[in-house]
Amino acid sequence: MNLTLWIATGLLAAVALAGGLTKTFVPKERLAAQHGGEWTREATPRFVRTLGLLELLAAVGLVLPAVLDVAPVMVPVTAVCWVLLMVGAMITHGRLGQFALVLLNTVYLVLAVFVAWGRLGPEPFTG
Repeated sequence: MNLTLWIATGLLAAVALAGGLTKTFVPKERLAAQHGGEWTREATPRFVRTLGLLELLAAVGLVLPAVLDVAPVMVPVTAVCWVLLMVGAMITHGRLGQFALVLLNTVYLVLAVFVAWGRLGPEPFTG
């Protein structure tokens, strides 16, 4: 179970890192021109960058606390925050009729729920 939780956490961290780097450093106009980035047309550049920074923080928060054994409870807390972010992403992509992306966000949401449940329940880092 511990290995499965680490794999799920690593996948989520990789997704958060990729999304965070993209939203933080790719110009909004370029994001808006790509499939899945259409939502950025109506968003301010500051909002897009803020989401990117939150995703970068999520990537760090999913892994670093456990690896360093400093406040490892932040891993499931970060996973819960990721769930909330995915709910917002699902609503946004749903409004645009991008149901394949809603499904993809649902997969990420399920992985985050699994990580939060696993690290708060059967496989905590401490205790």
